[in-house]
Amino acid sequence: MLNADRTDPAVLRELIATELLAARERTALLTGAVEDAELVAQHSPLMSPLVWDLAHIGNQEELWLLRNVGGRDPMHPEIDPLYDAFEHPRSERPSLPLLPPDQARAYAHEVRGRVLDLLAATPLEGAPLLDAGFAFGMIAQHEQQHDETMLITHQLRTGPAVLDAPPPPAAEGVLGPEVLIPAGPFTMGTDAEPWSLDNERPAHRVDLPAFWLDTAPVSNAAYQAFIADGGYREPRWWTPAGWEHRMAADLTAPLFWTEQGGQWLRRRFGHLEPVPPNEPVLHVSWYEADAYARWAGRRLPTEAEWEKAARHDPATGRSRRFPWGDEPPGPEHANLGQRHLRPAPVGAYPQGESPYGARQLIGDVWEWTASDFTAYPGFRAWPYREYSEVFFGPEYKVLRGGSFAVAPVACRGTFRNWDYPIRRQIFSGFRTARDAEGAGEV
Repeated sequence: MLNADRTDPAVLRELIATELLAARERTALLTGAVEDAELVAQHSPLMSPLVWDLAHIGNQEELWLLRNVGGRDPMHPEIDPLYDAFEHPRSERPSLPLLPPDQARAYAHEVRGRVLDLLAATPLEGAPLLDAGFAFGMIAQHEQQHDETMLITHQLRTGPAVLDAPPPPAAEGVLGPEVLIPAGPFTMGTDAEPWSLDNERPAHRVDLPAFWLDTAPVSNAAYQAFIADGGYREPRWWTPAGWEHRMAADLTAPLFWTEQGGQWLRRRFGHLEPVPPNEPVLHVSWYEADAYARWAGRRLPTEAEWEKAARHDPATGRSRRFPWGDEPPGPEHANLGQRHLRPAPVGAYPQGESPYGARQLIGDVWEWTASDFTAYPGFRAWPYREYSEVFFGPEYKVLRGGSFAVAPVACRGTFRNWDYPIRRQIFSGFRTARDAEGAGEV
């Protein structure tokens, strides 16, 4: 549906309704899987109570669609400050007079009903928020992003398992360790993706020297070799800030890993299991990823390098929406949408391969890059500064590609995520790169 004819109002309305309903179905799963006591609890100071996310989803939908698009009066203006993410940090939210679970559900349900009525009556053109249904698409993405956040909270909670999913597909074929990305220009960012967010814009040309990139994300087995070789005990692999954080936080392995009887185990959504050696490493910070890359004699790719490897088609010179082409992600292309609740083994999804031969650039794990989160040349904040602009600067590092927890509507080759370099609760992994001397231009 993501490739639907957005010039046909009926088809566009059907696409929007489908995405909104898919997001709400996932929200209901994540908030209905636990008792109310766990919805109001804060499972980590890094995260909100699940009930805050639930009402925040409804509040943002009301604000942007019912009020800004529909011109409606606020339904409950007194709760707006409670669900303003900039007014209250996550650590404070449990102390707020939040809507209890039944009222939060009822509020989100009432908003959604009114939004679907509004969708049926609103022309999807004639104003920036309406063109191609942008505001509706933004809200569908927003809810799915909070669904990923709530899935992180589920991973952090210590109770029994409440979520289940089938295993991902196996790896296919024998992969070489790295692929060559020849020197030359490519088009980074987008002017054409109708639901792209401001930090993905505008499209611009970037000329890169040649480089080698890991064919797939770094595996658990490879990362275990770093640990076994004393990677966490040797400061020369770490930046000064990274080593300071490693010492202060006492980092010795990825988050949720424990060693018992000489075997590494991990906790995954309530299950304690052996760390699978052939899956991409997960729950590592930027500092850990950077230290591993140094230990391996390599480096993290820049986000421009990552995007060229993921989008550039050397045969045509154009940038695709996804590594495999312009069609939306299917289950044969990538591990997305909470379908499997874990990364697929390294080497899975050959149909999602890029023209250069790299795999799993979309889905499985968010991939740390070397880049700070900054504006593209010609950036214009829209529809509000707080989405991207206030985060620009060296405090945040860019992640690319999406994880198994990201919905297709919120994932594309131009999508940019960002976080502090210390963050590990997110579904983050990485791949490494190295310079290629003397490689020809393509």
